[in-house]
Amino acid sequence: MKGPGSRRFFYARALLRALPALLVLTGLFYDRFTPREFTAVPFFTAAPLVAAPLLSLTGTVVAGVASLAGIVVVHLRYGDAGHVDAITEIATVATVAVLAVVINRLVHRSSARLATAREIAEAAQRAVLPEPQERIGGLEIAARYEAAQAGASIGGDLYAVQDSPHGIRLIVADVRGKGLGAVSAVAVLIGAFREAAEQESTLEAVAQRLERALTRETTRREATRRSRIEAIEAIETYEAIEMYEGFATAVLAEFPHGAGLARIVNRGHPSPLLLYADGTLRMLDAPTPALPLGMGELGAWPDRAEEAEFPTGATLLFYTDGLSEARDAHGVFYEPAERLSGRTFPGPRAVLTTLAEEVRAHTGGGATDDMALLAVRRP
Repeated sequence: MKGPGSRRFFYARALLRALPALLVLTGLFYDRFTPREFTAVPFFTAAPLVAAPLLSLTGTVVAGVASLAGIVVVHLRYGDAGHVDAITEIATVATVAVLAVVINRLVHRSSARLATAREIAEAAQRAVLPEPQERIGGLEIAARYEAAQAGASIGGDLYAVQDSPHGIRLIVADVRGKGLGAVSAVAVLIGAFREAAEQESTLEAVAQRLERALTRETTRREATRRSRIEAIEAIETYEAIEMYEGFATAVLAEFPHGAGLARIVNRGHPSPLLLYADGTLRMLDAPTPALPLGMGELGAWPDRAEEAEFPTGATLLFYTDGLSEARDAHGVFYEPAERLSGRTFPGPRAVLTTLAEEVRAHTGGGATDDMALLAVRRP
């Protein structure tokens, strides 16, 4: 079901598409009910210009022809179509109509390029971030990546799930930055996580492996940046590197085989939400705040996994700040804990679908940050 935000967006879009026709009609009524010395030319010139970015080429041409016909009708009614002022007004509307067609082609060509860039970005994102299996080690898994609607930059949100001898392990993280630099760090973190999840006996040791991997990546990229900073021909690459800030917030979780519990290590990331089968919700806040991955030089605090019961029918939700920091037109944040409390869902995928739809309605389709969602249910 569409929310109020979606309906408002639909009605506003429909009104904008109808605006060129309304302007032509307004011009005709204006001419009909005002003295002869008042001109309706502004309405007739505005119609094709408004149509250019909003309508197709056919719609823009129709708006231009309708405007030109409207101004001709006006002067035929007064019988002065051959007068110099009338010819000037007709020529003005015709010129604007032609310019509107040119603008329409430029706008749609830019939109096509942006759509192609987004398709390439999303393909790269899927290659780096494959969706996990729906069932791993007896747990039901659902993941979802929602790209922001503004721009086509590739984001740094990530998730990964790994079955290991020590249990089901997962990570949800947010590399700070955009572009290829962030994607490179995402690939490094996912690769390091899959290796560490298999080899390390504790979740704390997995977090330390990721810390070292991200630190090495930051050092490598800083060396690359310094070597290229004076090269004019590499300025675009330099800017892409600068968009990677060298750290990532992350939450890691472990579900031991056959045990109804979850162990969690949180490195500066939004707290996971535990949704019980009866609709009760619990936020799994970390008792002691920890620095994000890649910031170890600022201080050393030992990682400590916190345990929480994970009973049958419960769902554990992990997400990036693209969810909790999504804002509406008034700057009000979307609060996932408040929205999900007291509600029940048939499975983890239903939870993620609901969240994506509600965030889209909350922001009016204008989210400014990507969001990664991962839900784990114990059936």
